[in-house]
Amino acid sequence: MQSIDNTYQCIKLIPYTLFDLWDTKRYTSQGFSSDFEIVNLGSCIKEESRKYKLFLDEEKEFGILGVSNRVGIFDAYVQKGKDINQSYKKMDVGWLAYNPYRINVGSIGIKKVEHKNDYISPAYVVFSCNEKLLPEFLFLLFKTDTFNRIINESTTGSVRQNLTIDILKSLKIPLPSIIEQKKLVNNYFTKIEKAEELNVIVSKLQGEIENYFFEQLGVEKNENDQLQKGVINIIEYVKLTKWSLNYLTKEGKFSFKKSKFETEKLKNLFHFFEGGKTPSKSNPAYWGKEIFWTSPKDFSEQEILETAQDTISKVTLKDAGMKLYPKGTILSVFRSGILQHSFPTVITAIETTINQDLKAYSLIEERINSNYYLMFVKIFKQYILDKASKKGVTVESINTEDFLEIEIPLPSLLKQEEIVSHVQEIKNIIHNKITQAQLLMVDAKTEFQKEVFSL
Repeated sequence: MQSIDNTYQCIKLIPYTLFDLWDTKRYTSQGFSSDFEIVNLGSCIKEESRKYKLFLDEEKEFGILGVSNRVGIFDAYVQKGKDINQSYKKMDVGWLAYNPYRINVGSIGIKKVEHKNDYISPAYVVFSCNEKLLPEFLFLLFKTDTFNRIINESTTGSVRQNLTIDILKSLKIPLPSIIEQKKLVNNYFTKIEKAEELNVIVSKLQGEIENYFFEQLGVEKNENDQLQKGVINIIEYVKLTKWSLNYLTKEGKFSFKKSKFETEKLKNLFHFFEGGKTPSKSNPAYWGKEIFWTSPKDFSEQEILETAQDTISKVTLKDAGMKLYPKGTILSVFRSGILQHSFPTVITAIETTINQDLKAYSLIEERINSNYYLMFVKIFKQYILDKASKKGVTVESINTEDFLEIEIPLPSLLKQEEIVSHVQEIKNIIHNKITQAQLLMVDAKTEFQKEVFSL
């Protein structure tokens, strides 16, 4: 087993001949150990720094690549030469590129056959691997916690941490044989592919929930959910519920015309419907005590609210005229930027107060099942946003009056429970698939790192 010294002494002596950079953190690294040969990365890679003056071909279009820590190399955009004001680097399949100021967060990628674009900003460091090193193996090495720590220990700069190609070349890496590298890479991506297959199944199952809900209720998607422009639009008088052009043009993406069940306005299904408040921030006696105070930041993908980040004191209830809502209350976000694409709604598992961006309400349980309601607002979130959202100067919001006028198909409680039960079965399968996919992805990374670094 080869290793890089990871022992600490009161005084650590570094031979002058080993100094290639005056940076103490590079010489106090904890290092690593490996069963494989350890070599300088510089013996396996070559910088590809040639630049091309794309701006000389003014009318020709050039495909530009980008790099992110999430997807690696990606096709960013196409741009004409006349709009490019500097020379760009060109990438071949199998070459790697990284952002020298964001490599510590994984901003590196490989150009693959499927990438259509060829050029990349000169701000990126581009390099190729020789016959001793698989690009895919090195890419996975960059994604390990061990090598990422070494990268962080090796960057320079006081404000913006930078990893130059020269520093990169000076780093040491474990180097299995090409056959062993291929085996490690294949094992990793086999698990990742299985995880991706599970994610595809999850997407299909999520689509099944929506389709099942539509089929059970008799709901259809509108092909044309907006009034046509440039023509006379006729609206039947019987459909008018409000004399407002803005309201009348919100037809929505769904139609309940062929619904199998009668619809009911939301305002007729609530016991109460109230907003919240924010106590004075200038009074410390109001904050950090025993009562939860919920705001939009406490909402997540979960349908049950079990905690809140902020708390207030009991005296705040009286002084600020606030109301404490019991467990089982439904909360929805009515003012937030998230309303551009979502309508967050939860059932509380805690007693809580709320801020002014939320609405608290309870359902008439004799008429509507709470889980059925949650499914409706989640699946038909775009319908709700189309019908009730309004644009503010600084943030999106839901118009309360429009929201309360929204109609919901209302089967019998028995039918609602049947729908909820079937959907829950699908959700359980989805949960299991997601868990399996997550475990495969973690296992792929853990096993690769363990094999390479002898952990």
